[in-house]
Amino acid sequence: MTARPHVLLSVAASVDGYIDDTGPERLVLSDATDLDRVDQVRAESDAILVGATTLRRDNPRLIVHSARRRAERAAAGRPPYPLKVTITTGGDLDPALRFWHDGGDKLVYCPDPVVPKLRARLGDLAEVAGLGADLDVAAVLADLGRRGVGRLMVEGGGTVHTQFLTAGLADELQLAIAPFFVGDPAAPRFVNAGAFPHDPAHRMTLAEVRAVGDMALLRFLPGPRR
Repeated sequence: MTARPHVLLSVAASVDGYIDDTGPERLVLSDATDLDRVDQVRAESDAILVGATTLRRDNPRLIVHSARRRAERAAAGRPPYPLKVTITTGGDLDPALRFWHDGGDKLVYCPDPVVPKLRARLGDLAEVAGLGADLDVAAVLADLGRRGVGRLMVEGGGTVHTQFLTAGLADELQLAIAPFFVGDPAAPRFVNAGAFPHDPAHRMTLAEVRAVGDMALLRFLPGPRR
């Protein structure tokens, strides 16, 4: 049986738990030091996953920025860039997004009925894979494991983080707290409402706390689902 990847959730949030504001431009929560830390985590990963809503909202490139880190990956016999993965239920993904035009290979998971539409829309920009009638993160992990992905970095957004956490499929959570508040109830939060296995009676393990620039990095180990 193929092992699923080690799943690391990575998120930056304000003190009051928001990952963005409601303005037209993406809110940058991390300082330069934390952005460099995230680049290192990306370089250590086999694949990076982000949800379709985040692609549409933030239009990220989702690459390893450091030339040195890319060279180190290549010297170790790995692709310079991790595999870039997104998941979508409806297939509403613009082929002009920067995600498709930077870095290495791209992979999209979607329900089987959406596959033909998405393949026609994206062409050779990405591989499109269907995993059944619905989109299930456990099936995504199983397929990534079969593809040789040993370490998966999940960069959001809130719906995707919620799916992994409520399913008990997160092995590590790296939460960087920015030293300010957003204070807008309409802004997106780190997670949505859900039935989380790690509740007040089942606490996660706090593995590390450290300062990164002007941010506070908290590293939690959720452990297996109870």
